[in-house]
Amino acid sequence: MEKDIILLLSGFIVGAMNAIAGGGMLVGFPVLVALGIPPITASATGTVITTPGQIASAIGYWKYLRKVPIRYAQLLVPTVIGAILGALTLRNTSPHDFARMVPALVLFGVVLFAFQPLLHLHLHRHLKGSLKGRTKKALPLVILGLPMIPICFYGGYFGAGYGFLMLAFLGFTSLPDTHMINAMKNVSAIFVSTTSMICIYSAHLIDWRVGLIAAIGAAAGGFLGARGAQRMSSHWLRIAIICIGLAAVVYLALQQY
Repeated sequence: MEKDIILLLSGFIVGAMNAIAGGGMLVGFPVLVALGIPPITASATGTVITTPGQIASAIGYWKYLRKVPIRYAQLLVPTVIGAILGALTLRNTSPHDFARMVPALVLFGVVLFAFQPLLHLHLHRHLKGSLKGRTKKALPLVILGLPMIPICFYGGYFGAGYGFLMLAFLGFTSLPDTHMINAMKNVSAIFVSTTSMICIYSAHLIDWRVGLIAAIGAAAGGFLGARGAQRMSSHWLRIAIICIGLAAVVYLALQQY
């Protein structure tokens, strides 16, 4: 019972963090490992946990999502291709090898999260310049879609920090509003996690009981977080996540090495 409560609360935090600042699984993943779940199972189960929260977040951003031109659906093609490749690589990675890579993967996610303010600075400068007609023409979606494949490969393989990379590339499009960019990021995340879940389903890597309990909390956290993200600062939340992430890196490294 206590474990279920922890899973429910951690799922809520994951969903809310992903909606407000991203990086939810930087907290959720170490919690799963601390509960005795093998790292590769925790990573695979993360697709179940995050998907409802991402859907709820997309609903929370609906008024912005409906403003995104339909041609941006083209970007979902490389999104799915990259996610398939990443998920297939995960299911063919031995649990021992994956466990040894986990500290480096989490550290990579923390570094991405730590530098996200620079990403927001880039986005605001890009959008401000677009409104004044001073920026260069946005990159064609076909060209922009190519580097999305390795980004979504990472999303399908591990995923923590995937949203930050996606925001960076969406910043090179002509979307005129940061909330529209975030809404499109949420949609791409739904496709990555759902595609990954389908690809690794038959490998029996997912702990469905754990995933579904945490997913209930993630759905609630994702919707409420999406509402709050549109009118709150994430500065202190960011600092807390970075500290937790670094502590998790140390904890996981001590376990493995």
